[in-house]
Amino acid sequence: MASWPVAQGVAVDAPVRARRSRTQVKRARARGGILWIAISGVLLAGVVFVNVAVLRANLALDSSTNQRAKLRAENQALQSQLASALASPKIQARAQHQLGLVAADPSTIQYLNLAP
Repeated sequence: MASWPVAQGVAVDAPVRARRSRTQVKRARARGGILWIAISGVLLAGVVFVNVAVLRANLALDSSTNQRAKLRAENQALQSQLASALASPKIQARAQHQLGLVAADPSTIQYLNLAP
């Protein structure tokens, strides 16, 4: 058998180095891919967090809107009661002046007991 010359030995070492560098490149690519996956996951988690916060804000806004509508309805009812209460003295005054009617004296009113 013939001995390998030094030039062939160098040629054999070059593919081994190339394999090593290819492996290192593959590992670096894998690390880069994992890094992008992690970054994407963090960004998606942030999007979910923001959406949950917006939903909570919408629920709070909806409940305050419902409360505001109830308060407005109560205010309308109270204004109606106030208007009817203020109208009663006006009606009495008008009845006295135009028709000459007078309110009955409460001491002259008698009640009958109809129970046997």
